[in-house]
Amino acid sequence: MRPGRWTAAITAMGLLSTGVAACGTESRAVCGVIVDSTSYADPAASRTDLTSKLPGFVDGCDWVGFAAVTGASESSTCREDPVAVAATERENPNDNPVVEERIRKHRLTQVLPRASKLFDCPSEGEGSDVLGALRYLVKQMNAQRRPDLAHRVIVFSDLINNRGDLNVNKLDLSEAARQAKAKELRQSRLLPDLTGYDVVVHGFLRKKGSNPDRFPLLESFWTEALETAGATSVDLL
Repeated sequence: MRPGRWTAAITAMGLLSTGVAACGTESRAVCGVIVDSTSYADPAASRTDLTSKLPGFVDGCDWVGFAAVTGASESSTCREDPVAVAATERENPNDNPVVEERIRKHRLTQVLPRASKLFDCPSEGEGSDVLGALRYLVKQMNAQRRPDLAHRVIVFSDLINNRGDLNVNKLDLSEAARQAKAKELRQSRLLPDLTGYDVVVHGFLRKKGSNPDRFPLLESFWTEALETAGATSVDLL
């Protein structure tokens, strides 16, 4: 085999091992989906959000991982395998954009059904462990990490974390306390490293509770917390 062919073969093997391979068309993002199976899953609007928002999001992805919010998210037995959307070198050796698009289209049909299943995970204890789901998802995404690709997370959750070291229902939301808590979560690694990640949340505080004055303060807290962890952009919708 000529030297140039050896180089191409080694490169292809490297791409296959990562699960993210860019062939045929420009590389897209490494992506992750979090679905909250706790009380957030009860309103029909939550499932409608997933159905309407997820397809457009994953259209820009080359790889998609999944995590569920339960009462014990990081150790949850409720899992869905990731979807490697992009064609590999072996599948599309000639970088044919038609072949690439056909493979992408087929694999993208697997994403929504897998995400939808996570709505019906067992509770695994009382409460909602959003941070655990985020840690589990980012661990998967970091295993696929490539500096040249965007990293994007879409979250279908109200972000009412009330397990472990974060109970947002009892959180001191003064400015100094918010900032201190955000720093504490990152330093203790309860919040994963989100450097370079874009995060969008659908259904934020869907059930706003009895104190509407806390809504904008909780929005500030989560924005500060995710940005402290390194997120490039945070949208709470």
